[in-house]
Amino acid sequence: MSNFKFKQFTIQQDRCAMKVSTDGVLLGTWCPIDHHPFSVLDIGAGTGILSLMLAQRSQAEQIDALEIDENAYEQCVENFETSPWSDRLFCFHAGLDEFMDEPEDLYDIIISNPPFYSEDYKTESEQRDLARFQDALPFEHLIEAAHLLLSENGIFAVIIPFKEEEKFISLAAEFDLFPFKITRVKGTPTTEIKRSLLAFSFTKKEPTEDELTIETARHQYTEDYIALTKDFYLKM
Repeated sequence: MSNFKFKQFTIQQDRCAMKVSTDGVLLGTWCPIDHHPFSVLDIGAGTGILSLMLAQRSQAEQIDALEIDENAYEQCVENFETSPWSDRLFCFHAGLDEFMDEPEDLYDIIISNPPFYSEDYKTESEQRDLARFQDALPFEHLIEAAHLLLSENGIFAVIIPFKEEEKFISLAAEFDLFPFKITRVKGTPTTEIKRSLLAFSFTKKEPTEDELTIETARHQYTEDYIALTKDFYLKM
């Protein structure tokens, strides 16, 4: 599918290895914005979907995206330019290393749907591998960047495989980042938990924890999932 239409914007994705996914949509709708963020940083932006979702949901005036892959970067820029919020969105063609070398701003939200296939196999497509494999963006690296670039009351939000949750949370604690909201996601009521949505801040407190189930049967979405995504999906 070369494009994906949402209620208020369209994503072109023919040149991106990472297509629009449930993971991305979940993170974009779930990410806390109650602290009225002024600035947002989207690390590993791909199509730009997370930035676009936060532009729709919040009043943030500065939404910066970071994308290292040239094709994805160009597509992200195109998606930003054709959206209703083009004046608030900017994509940098850079890796996290370069960006962290000369940080100019601190951000109220840092958001990432990081590549997390840490298994040892590779596919035939190098571009897809770069997008999918954790060696393109190790968790430590991402957490260190959040520690460096997050404003004092900022929020760092990610979606990761559930099996990595414990490791990720303990790594984050080494950088003074502590979870305050955790949602564990499963496909159906009978399947195992697959993903963890995690929101961190510099304040240590007991996190609120809950579970989200996406479907009760094929294309029969749960009320929770509909409530979360209805502002975006055309058919919700």
